[in-house]
Amino acid sequence: MNKTDRKNAFLYCRFRDEQYALYDEYAKNNGMFMNAFLVANVLYYSKDGMTQKQIAEAIHHSKQTISQIIKTLSKDGYVGLEENPDDRRNKIVRLTVTGRVWCEKPVRHITNAEDTAMSMLSPEEQEQLISLSRRFTENLTKLVKKSED
Repeated sequence: MNKTDRKNAFLYCRFRDEQYALYDEYAKNNGMFMNAFLVANVLYYSKDGMTQKQIAEAIHHSKQTISQIIKTLSKDGYVGLEENPDDRRNKIVRLTVTGRVWCEKPVRHITNAEDTAMSMLSPEEQEQLISLSRRFTENLTKLVKKSED
């Protein structure tokens, strides 16, 4: 590892943090907490609803965090829980009509912004961005988990 590697790692992580801050500010400007916005986003596009475990996997948060968010959203009338016929231990979480109205505009706006931002890159740039981001994440995951051992 050299000075350029450290500088580029810093810049890449800074851009990632900038994006995260952008989402956080956007959620707050729309009366939402960031984590609730992430949950609303995945539920908005899920036709059949999702279990809390599926939500946790989709947004890379712990099941405990998702459970708390779902409790709050349920109390506010934004989500409902239904029995899962395939597994009675895990309920299906769905947006209510009120929940869809609550999150539709911000979710669709952010999705459109993401899609448009990506479309501003050439197909080759898109492929490179995705491929290299995936590879960086895989490398980082291995190294972080290695240090836990």
